[in-house]
Amino acid sequence: MSETTKKKGIFRYHGIILNSWPFMLAIMVLLSVRLAIRNPGLVELYFSKGIYPFIAKGFSSASNLVTFSLWDFFWILTILLLLCGLILAAFKKIKSGWYVLRVAQLLAILYSFFYLSWGFNYFRPGIETRLGWERPKLNEQTFRLIMNSIINNTNNSYIPISPSEYSIIDNLIEESYYKNSTKLGINYPGGTRRPKKMVFSSYFAKSGISGYFGPFFNEVHWNSYLLPMEYPFLLAHEKAHQFGISNEAEANLAAFIICTTSDDQRLQYSGYFSMLHYFLKDAERMNDYIKKIDKRVIEDIQFRHQYYYSLQNKTLKKVQTAANDVYLKSNNIKMGVKNYNQVVSLVISWYHNSDTN
Repeated sequence: MSETTKKKGIFRYHGIILNSWPFMLAIMVLLSVRLAIRNPGLVELYFSKGIYPFIAKGFSSASNLVTFSLWDFFWILTILLLLCGLILAAFKKIKSGWYVLRVAQLLAILYSFFYLSWGFNYFRPGIETRLGWERPKLNEQTFRLIMNSIINNTNNSYIPISPSEYSIIDNLIEESYYKNSTKLGINYPGGTRRPKKMVFSSYFAKSGISGYFGPFFNEVHWNSYLLPMEYPFLLAHEKAHQFGISNEAEANLAAFIICTTSDDQRLQYSGYFSMLHYFLKDAERMNDYIKKIDKRVIEDIQFRHQYYYSLQNKTLKKVQTAANDVYLKSNNIKMGVKNYNQVVSLVISWYHNSDTN
């Protein structure tokens, strides 16, 4: 065999390795995901409590250096590059096969990076198991008791909130997370959490999205169209995701605990007001409860409904809800978007276990 032939063989081998490694990595991650679903205890021990705190600290510290959203910038750049590649392929400036291969490689890398950087948290045990809670029997009497408590606390904690107070509220939420870290089983500080506005707040407001967590850069985002009364709860919810609480109902529970156990009335009102929304959804005879709610709270509820209804684009809302439903179900959240409202049973469990401890 000639030296030239040998070199061609080596180059071809290297080319195969370079082109195939993203797919091999994705396959290994896929197999790990299948294993993780069946072994939540291992996920908790080795990823959520082992590797992830270091990932969160490193990524969030880096992204905290800039004021804008790296997550949003990344997706804008990615979409632009994909469109440019598509145009070049259409005009035969690049080979279509080469473009398709690169897109497939990118998707494989993003899939792998999502789970390795944060996504494995979806497969950890439920919060009641992690915290060793006793599950109470759910019945109408218990529901009514907790519902009445939430209504009373919402009424008593009522206070207007201004956007000018957001930086103070952020600090108060951090203080509450520090105070409740053991109670919630989280690793505090676990990095840094600098709230960042969504780049496309208007679009996401029409889709019904008030905030999100960007796992690639460990960033917490909030929508600039968000109502001030909801800001503390939303911020606490997204920060829960940063702490590795991936389940939406559990993030809602964490936000409720963080807000309502704070000594600050603004956080308390946001926590109780936001949770009242979920309990009212589950209430069979709503009129029985509406009569007990303070007039000022009723006005906030009505204003909230009208405000978001005026922003909403029904088509975008349906598309976003369907996409989110598929996303959650594909990540071991069997109830999909209904998972958000499962916080009601978790809050009842929280009250029960708080009373028994």
